[in-house]
Amino acid sequence: MKVVIMAGGKGTRISSIASDIPKPMIKIEGKPVLEHEIECLRDQGFTDLIITVNHLGNIIMDYFGDGNKKSPTTGKPFGVQIEYYFEETPLGNAGALFRIKDKLTEDFLLLNADAIFEVDFNRFVQYHKEKGGIVTLFTHPNNHPYDSSLIFADEQGAVVRWAAKEDARPDYYRNRVNAGLHMISPEVLDAEITTSKVDLDRQLLKPLAGTGKIFVYDSPEYVKDMGTPERYEAVCKDFRDGKVKAKNLQNKQKAIFLDRDGTINKYVGFLRKIDEFELLPGVVEAIRKINESGYLAIVVTNQPVIARGEVSLKELEELHNKMETLLGKEGAYVDAIYYCPHHPHKGYEGERPQYKIECECRKPQPGMLLKAAKDFNIDLLQSWMVGDGENDIKAGIAAGCRTALIGQIAGFGQNGNFDSLLEFIGRVM
Repeated sequence: MKVVIMAGGKGTRISSIASDIPKPMIKIEGKPVLEHEIECLRDQGFTDLIITVNHLGNIIMDYFGDGNKKSPTTGKPFGVQIEYYFEETPLGNAGALFRIKDKLTEDFLLLNADAIFEVDFNRFVQYHKEKGGIVTLFTHPNNHPYDSSLIFADEQGAVVRWAAKEDARPDYYRNRVNAGLHMISPEVLDAEITTSKVDLDRQLLKPLAGTGKIFVYDSPEYVKDMGTPERYEAVCKDFRDGKVKAKNLQNKQKAIFLDRDGTINKYVGFLRKIDEFELLPGVVEAIRKINESGYLAIVVTNQPVIARGEVSLKELEELHNKMETLLGKEGAYVDAIYYCPHHPHKGYEGERPQYKIECECRKPQPGMLLKAAKDFNIDLLQSWMVGDGENDIKAGIAAGCRTALIGQIAGFGQNGNFDSLLEFIGRVM
């Protein structure tokens, strides 16, 4: 499979770090960003590369050559095959794809050269093949969704809407951001483009929203650009701390599983109205600390109001969108949300019979935790279940997690009692 790496950007926002070399050649821990990318790809079997270059592109070409030489930094072979396309005049961030169209006869990976990532690409490619679309976007939550392009998808993962930075967006939205990694079919390049410069997102990908041909691949793996000096310093720190490689889903992950009502938001009984949703004090800071720690923050919540007919799936989605929006405005995010819509007891007026079942996901059963563990390769023995009730503790114990009880003193076999989520984070992590 070919991998196209776009390395033609000037990097004007990060010019204070290095203005005499192209942005992909800026070093992190003594090695160019692009070399980190190539190593990640090579180690997973992706060795057939095309790199598009423009600004100071000769520096990239001289450093990597055709991929058969040894790295000037490490002294080890690059171990890949590299072709280049040099843009004599800027073509936008996708114009070069049309110039190398004859080389792209099968689905290919398309990546940016100015990001640090550590991703299980084989897993990504397999998902793309299973969906059968012509584009799959690698998406994730980030700590600044308010100034990022947002991707809206249906339950099958098909993109239904793409909100660019300049587009209007709803009051509440899911924190799902395009990370700049793509699986693309050559069919995309059949688009009729008349401009000399081509914008990948706005001219090629965004128009596919709602067609059923473009999908999202949600992953908590590490993908961060270093477009500003501040973000560059943050990436360098994460690399030094070992967080970058650790987030690859080939490696076992650690998670903090979070109950919702009474742990994240104020407990009001059965929460039915979005206006009643209110984050508890200290929760934003606590979840932000989880994000910074390298643990995954995963919500697991019983929602019998679905089975009881009191809240629709759409209303529940909107409520969770509010939670993600409020967290995102303060630089925090959850990596995933799992909910159980079931309730075993029948006889309620307006109930939904299809959800009135005994299930394996309703806490105290551990089903939601076990599914998350499968989805994200989580080591449950190194993870925590944090909640405000007996069912949370029992679910965590059944899954093999350590457990923490929030807001009450009781003996359910938990590993510790804490007044709040923030106190738990401060004392345990």
